[in-house]
Amino acid sequence: MNRLLISAAHKSSGKTTVSIGLCAALRNRGLAVQPFKKGPDYIDPMWLALAAGRDCHNLDFYLMPREEILATFTQRAHGADIAIIEGNKGLYDGLDLDGSNSNAALAKLLDTPVVLVIDARGMTRGIAPLILGYQAFDRQVRIAGVILNRLGGSRHESKLRAVIEHYTDVPVLGAVHNDPQLEIVERHLGLMPSNESSEAKNRIAAIAERIAAQVDLERLQTIAATAPVLALDGPHQSALTPLPRGEGTKVRLAVARDEAFGFYYPGDLEALQSAGAELVPFSTLHDTGLPPCDGLFIGGGFPEMHLEALEANASLRQDIRTAIDGGLPTYVECGGLMYLTRAIRWQDRRAEMAGVIPAETIMEKRPQGRGYVRLRETGHGPWPLTAPGGEPAEIPAHEFHYSRIEGLPAGQRWAYEVLRGTGCDGRHDGLIYKNLLACYCHQRDLAGNHWAHRFVAFVRARMSHRQTR
Repeated sequence: MNRLLISAAHKSSGKTTVSIGLCAALRNRGLAVQPFKKGPDYIDPMWLALAAGRDCHNLDFYLMPREEILATFTQRAHGADIAIIEGNKGLYDGLDLDGSNSNAALAKLLDTPVVLVIDARGMTRGIAPLILGYQAFDRQVRIAGVILNRLGGSRHESKLRAVIEHYTDVPVLGAVHNDPQLEIVERHLGLMPSNESSEAKNRIAAIAERIAAQVDLERLQTIAATAPVLALDGPHQSALTPLPRGEGTKVRLAVARDEAFGFYYPGDLEALQSAGAELVPFSTLHDTGLPPCDGLFIGGGFPEMHLEALEANASLRQDIRTAIDGGLPTYVECGGLMYLTRAIRWQDRRAEMAGVIPAETIMEKRPQGRGYVRLRETGHGPWPLTAPGGEPAEIPAHEFHYSRIEGLPAGQRWAYEVLRGTGCDGRHDGLIYKNLLACYCHQRDLAGNHWAHRFVAFVRARMSHRQTR
């Protein structure tokens, strides 16, 4: 289980681009590369998955207990030649003062050597105390090497190599020069998703070529091979329980998958299939009607970037509105919620949407909801986690949206109280309309919240009810 954790001194150091390049360059060498991403994220994993040719899986201290992180990593990395874990933010950054959910904590949990990506613009001799400080801060974290990024040229590289060699014992594993070909277009939520870029594969190929030429891949592989075998003890082994399997009739679940909607965790899609759903992809941009289905799932994405095309597809919008009004079991998150409102307004544009939710979506310049959230069930949700008669369950989730909904009439029914975060109005999330559950927050199907199994069971129950009638 050879592995590396790619982190940085601070966010926006270029570690995602370096990680993408490493995944693709190692794959080009014939290795089976398994990518992982720390924390909640859809966009970086999409690029990493495309680069590695394997689904990228998220490891998240807020949403997962330590045992599940270790078990998930072990299970997903099985059969790969090397695992590349991309961190988030800086190596020691995190929610808690003690760093218990930091990248460093993940490196220690998975006993994984760390490669530090350093944005070296404007740095010379000052790079030495930076590296020494990161080494000394936590001696249990093994910083196995650094990759210097965004260098100004060969002279800058020579100076930095000399300083690091003189003052530290940390090897320089690569020196990546500043290059426009290494940049991926960014927008308000981070990198542009790879599902929107027709040039994504070409861009990854260019990044891989430059990383392979400027990073010592042989030495990286040698360092990755020093990671010890991860032994699963009793608690960790128990976290490897299989996904719940659905009993009964298969259900057809229409899933919006196109340039506008692409934010889905691969583990959640697997969980839906394990629960008995046949996933039927469709495009909100190009398909004129819903495919034959028993339920509907629209995840997050960037509908605001495709306003004209979504508005132009009036027949699909009408089909979706009619289906939900008729009781089609439906779950939507964030971008999916936006699509079901009457319209989306962004800057000086307004575009008609599906019109199921009696409100409009307003895009703002600053985030309206960002980070981890905690939800408590109200008891009104169509497929709750809470057992009948039990205490209301609390569910960890995450959100990241620049939009808000405006004009929602009073008296709405909600599935969740928001204990931490923003949700739809700062106090509630999970708007309920007939068999629709519409959330700004994103849930993950994990050991403490197998939402996919409950949703598919609800779809199956409603399908049976319709057949009986």
